[in-house]
Amino acid sequence: MRRVVVTGMGAVTPIGLNVNEFWNGVKESKVGIGQITRFDASEFKVKIAAEVKGFAAKDYMDPKTAKRMELFSQYAVVAAKEAIEQAGLCMEKEDPYRVGTAVGSGTGSLQSIERNEKRMKEKGPNRIEPLLVPLMISNMASGNISIYFGLKGKSINVVTACATGTHNIGEAYRTIQYGDADVMVAGGTEACVTPIGIGGFAALTALNTTEDVTRASIPFDKDRAGFVLGEGAGVVVLEELEHAKARGAKILAEVAGYGATSDAYHITSPAEDGMGAANAMTFAMNDAGMAPSQIDYINAHGTSTHHNDLFETRAIKLAFGEAQNDVLVSSTKSMVGHLLGAAGGIEFITCVKSIEDGYIHENVGLREVEDASEFSLNYVKDHGVSMDVNVCMTNSLGFGGHNATLIVKKYAQ
Repeated sequence: MRRVVVTGMGAVTPIGLNVNEFWNGVKESKVGIGQITRFDASEFKVKIAAEVKGFAAKDYMDPKTAKRMELFSQYAVVAAKEAIEQAGLCMEKEDPYRVGTAVGSGTGSLQSIERNEKRMKEKGPNRIEPLLVPLMISNMASGNISIYFGLKGKSINVVTACATGTHNIGEAYRTIQYGDADVMVAGGTEACVTPIGIGGFAALTALNTTEDVTRASIPFDKDRAGFVLGEGAGVVVLEELEHAKARGAKILAEVAGYGATSDAYHITSPAEDGMGAANAMTFAMNDAGMAPSQIDYINAHGTSTHHNDLFETRAIKLAFGEAQNDVLVSSTKSMVGHLLGAAGGIEFITCVKSIEDGYIHENVGLREVEDASEFSLNYVKDHGVSMDVNVCMTNSLGFGGHNATLIVKKYAQ
C-alpha cells in the first residue's frame, strides 16, 4: 500500500472564508449561526441557519465562469483553489491524468430547481433555463474543479448525504493507495439554505426551531433539539508520499485509515445499538494498524439531534471499549452547524489543524448531558484543550445508514 499524505487544504465556512479564518474562529469558539438572510423565513418554523457571509465568487474567478456555476460549485472551486495553492501543485509539471477529483454534494443546487420551477409555472416549460441540468446536478462540483484546474484523472462524486465529504476523502485515499492516481483533490460542498432546503428538513422535524443561536447547535447537551442547517465547502489535496517528497511539498499530516459501513436499519435514524458506526471506526483502526488507545481525539458527527448523539456515543463505546474514557470527543457542528455534504471535509480539516496546532476545540454550548451513565465519554467542555495531538479520528453518519470514518495522524518519516 502506498502512503497518502495531506499537502493542501481549503475551506469556505460560516465562521471564515479560508482555512486560517475558519481555524481562528474555531479557537475562539465562534458560533456562525444567525437569522436566515437568504430568503424571507418569517412563515417557516425554522428561522436560523449557519450561512456563509461575505462570499462573492467574483473575488476568486471571472464573472462569466462564476455565472456558469451554482453556489455549491462556487464554494467547491474556491476551496479547491486554496488547497491547490497551499499544496504548491503546478499542473504544468504534472501528468494531468494522474491528478483526480473526488468532491461531493448531498443536494446539488436546490436554488436552480426552485428558480426554474417558478419560471415553468409563470412562463411555461419553454422558459426553463437551458443550463438547468448542468447547474443543478451534484457531480458538477467535482466536474467544475477538474475543468477549472485541468485535472484529467479520476473524477467522482460520492453522494451519501451527511457522510458525503468523508466518503469522498476516503475513496480518494483508496484511489492513491492502489495506484490509480498520484494526487486527488477531495472533500465536500453544500449550499442548501433555501426555502425547500429549510422547509424540507423542518418538515422532517430534524431542525432545531429555537431562535437562540447560542442554544441551537449543542451536541451531546441534554437540551439538544435538532441540528442547524449550514453551508460551505471543505476540500483537501491528498498525495502519494513519494510524489509529495519528490516535488518538495510541505506535508501537513498523513491519512492512516478509512472505514465504511451501512446500518441497513432506517432511512434517517442511525442504528440504536451503534453497531454500524462502531464497525466503521473499528475498520478504520484496523486499516491504520492502530489500537483504540492510540487515538487522541474523535471529531464526532455530533449533529445535536437526540438520536445521533445518543447512538454515536454508544458506537464510540463499542469501538473503543476500555479506552473510551481516554479519548477526547467534540463536534465542530457546535460552531458551524451541519454542512451536510461539506461536513466531512471541514471536520477532516479540523483534525489536521488539531494535529498541527496541538489544540482540540470544545463542544461549544455543552452545559450538561442528560444521562451521565449513558453519556459518559470525555466530551471537551467549557474550553479547548492544548496538548500534543498525534492521531485523530473523524466520523460521519448519513441519512440512509451510511457510516464513514477516517483516521489522520501526525506525519513522521
